[in-house]
Amino acid sequence: MSADRNFELPAYRTAAPAVQARSRTRFMILALIAGGTTINYLDRSVMGIAAPSISADLGLNAAMMGLIFSAFSWTYAAAQIPGGILLDRLGTKLTYWLALTLWSLFTGLQGLATGFASLLGIRLLIGATEAPCFPTNSRVVATWFPQSERARATSIYTLAEYCGLAFLTPLLFWVLHAYGWRFLLMAVGLVGVLYGLVWWRKFHEPHQSKQANQAELDYIAAGGGVVDGGQKATRFAWSQIPQLLKQRNMLGICLGQFACNSTNVFFLTWFPTYLVTERHMPWLKVGWVAVLPFIAASAGTLVGGWLSDSMLRRGISLNLARKVPVITGLLASSVIVLANYVQSDALVVAILCVAYFAQGMSALAWMIVSDIAPKGLIGLSGGLFNLFANAAGIVIPLVIGIIVTLTGSFVWALAFISLVTLCGAGCYLFLVTDLKRLPDIPNL
Repeated sequence: MSADRNFELPAYRTAAPAVQARSRTRFMILALIAGGTTINYLDRSVMGIAAPSISADLGLNAAMMGLIFSAFSWTYAAAQIPGGILLDRLGTKLTYWLALTLWSLFTGLQGLATGFASLLGIRLLIGATEAPCFPTNSRVVATWFPQSERARATSIYTLAEYCGLAFLTPLLFWVLHAYGWRFLLMAVGLVGVLYGLVWWRKFHEPHQSKQANQAELDYIAAGGGVVDGGQKATRFAWSQIPQLLKQRNMLGICLGQFACNSTNVFFLTWFPTYLVTERHMPWLKVGWVAVLPFIAASAGTLVGGWLSDSMLRRGISLNLARKVPVITGLLASSVIVLANYVQSDALVVAILCVAYFAQGMSALAWMIVSDIAPKGLIGLSGGLFNLFANAAGIVIPLVIGIIVTLTGSFVWALAFISLVTLCGAGCYLFLVTDLKRLPDIPNL
C-alpha cells in the first residue's frame, strides 16, 4: 500500500461542513409593511372615490372638496417631525401599531360626518395618525435589508400603494354604488383595525426575531443593515432639523420629493372627478378606467427597483443607480400636460398611465433616505423627507380646486403639475451629489 493511500480517510470524514442556509424572514417583514402601506393608501384615497357622492349629499362645492382633500396633508405634514421622533423613541412595532389602529378608526368615523366641518375635522385626525407610516417603512428597510436589496424592497412596498388601489378600485366603486359612501368608509376603516392585530403579532426587529437565523442576520449586517438594535436614537433637539437641511443631499431629495408626490396627489384626490367632469365618463365606467393608471404605477415601481438594483450589481455607482430611476420618472411624469391636447378618451387614459408609470419610478426616492440617513436619526430623517412630500398634499389639491373653480376646467391644473415635476428633476440633477450615509448629528 502506498504512503498516499495510508493517509486516505473515509469520505464522511473529509466532507466539508454543511453551510447553514439563510432564512428569508426579511421577506415576511416586507410583506407586513406592504400590507400596511396598502391600507394606508386605501384609507387616504377612498375619499377621492367617494367625493362626488359626498359632495352631492352634503352640498359641498369644488373649492370645499379641495379643502377637505388638502386637510389630510395639513396634519400629515405637521406630524412628520413628531412622528419621526416618536418612531425613534418607541420603536417600530409600537409606533406603527398605534398609527395603523388610530388612522383606521378615524377612516371609519368619516362615515358619520354630517357636513363640511365634521368631515374636515376627521380628515385632520387621519392625516396626523398616518404620519409615521413611511418613516417606519424606511426604517424597516434600513434595518432588515442589505443595501443591494433595498431598491427592490422599496419598490415592493411602494407597489403596494398602487397595486391595492388598482385591484380594489372596482370593488370600492361597486360598494359605493350598492351601499353608499357612509358604509364604504366604515368598512374600509374596519379592515385597517383588524390588520393592526396581525402587525402586532407578526412584526419583530431583526435582533429580536425567532424566525431569522444567524446566516440571514450576518447577510443583512454585511450589506449595511442594522440588525443588532444599533439604530438607537440620538437624543432629539430641534437644532438637528436645520442641521439636516444644511446637508445638500438631504435638502435636494426633500425638494425633489415634493415634486415626486405632486403627480401622485392628483391621482389620489382629483383624478376620479377629472374623469367624470372633464371627460364626462359614466360613473360606473370611471371605476374600471381608474384602475389602469394604478396598474401602470405599480409596474413603474417594479421597473424602477429592478433597474436600480441591477445597475448596482453591475458595478455602477450607488449615486447613479439610485438617481437615474428617480430623475427619469420625474421627467417622464411631465407628459401629463399632453392630456390637454387630445380628444380621444383612450389617448387621455394612455397619457395618464404613462405619467403615473413614471411617478411610480420616481417614488423610489424613499430608498435614498435609507441609504443616507444618519443611523441615530432614521426616523427623524424619514419624517423630514415626508414632510416635504406632503407639503405637496397640501398645495396640490388646493391649487387644483382653485384652478377648476376659476376656469371651469382642468387644463391649467395639468400644466401646473407638469411644471412641478420638471422642477423636481432639476433638484436631483443640480442639488443632489454623491450618495453616502450622513454622520450622526449631535444634540446641541
